[in-house]
Amino acid sequence: MRSLYLFVGVFLLLSVPVFAQKNVLKGKIVDEKQLPVQGASVVLEGTVRGVQSDLEGNFEIKDFPKGDYRLKISLVGFETLIKEFSIDEKETKSLEITLNEEALLLDEFRLSASRGILGQTHLPEVDDFRINAGKKNEVIRISEINANLAMNNSRQIFAKTPGITIWENDGSGVQLGVASRGLSPNRSWEFNVRMNGYDITPDPMGYPEAYFTPPMEVVEQIEIVRGASSLQYGSQFGGLMNFVLRKPDKSTRFTAETINTVGSNGLFSSFNYIGGTEGKWNYTAYYQKRVGNGWRENGEFNTDHAHMEVSYAATNRLKLGMEMTYMTADTQQPGGLTDSQFEEDSRQSTRARNWFSTPWFIPSLYAEYLISPKTKLSWKAFGTFAERNSVGFMRPINVEDDLGNRQVDRDYYTTYGTELRLSSNYTLFGKDQTLMSGLRYFNGHIDRKQLGVGTTGSDLDYSVAAGDYRRDLDFSNINLAAFVENVFRFSDKFLVTAGVRVENIRSVMEGQLNVVNGNPQLLDQISRARSFALVGVGAEYHLTSGTEFYANFSQAYRPVLISDLTPPATTDVIDPNLKDSKGYNVDFGYRGTLFSYLQFDVSYFLLNYADRIGTIAQTREDGSIYQFRTNLGNSVSQGFEGYVEFDPVTALFGNSRFGYLHLFASLAFVDATYGDFEVTSVTNGQIQPKNLKGNQVENAPRKINRYGATYNLGKFSMTWQLSDIGKAFSDASNTELPNAAATVGVIPAYRVQDLSASWNLWKQHSLKAGVNNLTNENYFTRRAGGYPGPGIMPADGRTFYATLALKF
Repeated sequence: MRSLYLFVGVFLLLSVPVFAQKNVLKGKIVDEKQLPVQGASVVLEGTVRGVQSDLEGNFEIKDFPKGDYRLKISLVGFETLIKEFSIDEKETKSLEITLNEEALLLDEFRLSASRGILGQTHLPEVDDFRINAGKKNEVIRISEINANLAMNNSRQIFAKTPGITIWENDGSGVQLGVASRGLSPNRSWEFNVRMNGYDITPDPMGYPEAYFTPPMEVVEQIEIVRGASSLQYGSQFGGLMNFVLRKPDKSTRFTAETINTVGSNGLFSSFNYIGGTEGKWNYTAYYQKRVGNGWRENGEFNTDHAHMEVSYAATNRLKLGMEMTYMTADTQQPGGLTDSQFEEDSRQSTRARNWFSTPWFIPSLYAEYLISPKTKLSWKAFGTFAERNSVGFMRPINVEDDLGNRQVDRDYYTTYGTELRLSSNYTLFGKDQTLMSGLRYFNGHIDRKQLGVGTTGSDLDYSVAAGDYRRDLDFSNINLAAFVENVFRFSDKFLVTAGVRVENIRSVMEGQLNVVNGNPQLLDQISRARSFALVGVGAEYHLTSGTEFYANFSQAYRPVLISDLTPPATTDVIDPNLKDSKGYNVDFGYRGTLFSYLQFDVSYFLLNYADRIGTIAQTREDGSIYQFRTNLGNSVSQGFEGYVEFDPVTALFGNSRFGYLHLFASLAFVDATYGDFEVTSVTNGQIQPKNLKGNQVENAPRKINRYGATYNLGKFSMTWQLSDIGKAFSDASNTELPNAAATVGVIPAYRVQDLSASWNLWKQHSLKAGVNNLTNENYFTRRAGGYPGPGIMPADGRTFYATLALKF
């Protein structure tokens, strides 16, 4: 906390000049018809200072040094304007600014906005201290889609992002389980999950499970960069998923918003937000309360989210900021079902005493410094101080709860890290080139306490009987990394990216594995230290002004996790030469916008996942059998991902007073299969070898198709969506028939529909409503082998919601 106090102290010291320096630049921005232009970006070039125009087109920048400046005013649909001015100390200067429309672009933008087609786009070539050129990526603009945001409905949110697999078993909306390209959706652990560019998982190098998801009401956009993100962000194979929160309103000193949602099964969500800009200061804060009973029995949840951000322009070139995020979520876990129970009544629950909670605190400090007009520096420091707690009856789901002592498992996470990035533009071959480089330090510690003897009660109680926890493990992880990547522009149409990342990882596992007959069983300390490099190359060719070909090859890896180093029994053996899983991603695609009514992105991908970690039976010299965890083999995922959005009304008629219709299809064919991958089982004391070659990777449906239609008329909008997902297997052996505990077996194909609508009552207020799972389909997406199951985890049936949003 000392660093936080120091930071606040620096803020207070730097705020002193605010009261002494009163330079003010005011202005009004209008178009050629003298109508006010709202939301225009107004930036003092070569500085970190900038605001936006308000509803009346007015803007104001305060408290900056006297001197000569260039003011840059820009907005999509208008020609960018540069206006030079001078200002003296304590002077108030007023400017009248007229923006000229870019006729064709403005027409396309207005038509697109009326259709809502901006809900899905992709990242610019270079932005925010990162290179995106040549990479497969998507940007989901949350405010521009119709969805049940109060419940973080991922089926609706990721509808236009092709190839996303979703586990729909968390009715509370707290935990997000998504993946792509045949990878496991288990708490999104194959993605590098970040918020505003910094880590929010317990330990991306050792335990990357995402137990925290920010409320979608405050998320401005979700950025997804597929495997090609590995150079700039490191692990995982799935790429980057970054939640970008709404920034402070730059057009006003103060704005407030309240979004309140009610729905089925006792759902109530209240989201409250404030933000604004005053001189050199920007601020924002939100609080969300969400409670409900859940669609299934024993599915109660109670969550609180809070966040604040404050930034300060210390000088024209230096910007300082801090963020703090806190979440607490108490959820009752209804457990899994057997296949017969699921067919009988998928809402039932035989686990009334299972609970889960995740208090989560994430502080962050950041600074941006403009070294020169072409070179800038970014620094972030962040930490995670959190817990993962569960209590319940953990036997197989076909075993009746004996109402005895429950099992208590608790994780304590203490992690911190920092990243430094440098962005520089330079001239080569007569073209502007971009160099990006960065350094990263991360230190993580996990204190894992499991197999505690809990109470015989049924409430949320983590009390442990004498003897504490039979398992008590410590996992430490230190990661040092450096990367450099460059954009080489050879012409206005063609560019190439190339880069390298160097990683050093040091992991240590030690502690007590179990207690047998009163005797502690201690683990021999397991240490891993390794260094390696990743390389990548990409390219982009702009066929037209709105379309481009892109291609990329990037190496990736998945580090040895805490679970890989934890033997189920002390007789099991961890390979002393256990390696990180490594491989690569390949993308080749074509994307862009044609005319004003067609947007698309179609691509081929290949993901090679080598040195996958698994367990194989071995025999000792005395004939005894033990389990040996090592690198067993590889899998390959390849296929097609396509997204297309089309507005037939605009295509046929141009403008329409009867509204606009836009249709989209998000399609993916995923062939995820194992290569040479040897596994074994033990039957009657004999080792039975088996090779998984040719088997479908578990939790990887071949077909992931989603379709939708949105109708817009003035302030009214309605969206219908259909998810059409193929069958998948829950285990690598591709078992068709389920076992008695329902932990293995096929996961059937399913189709589910959603309907949502919104109506902007006034400029600032809106009413939204919808039906999720419109036809009340009975389906599931996951068979859990352990918590929060075991067994079939049913998805929610039909639910309703209504939202009233007020902005002041």
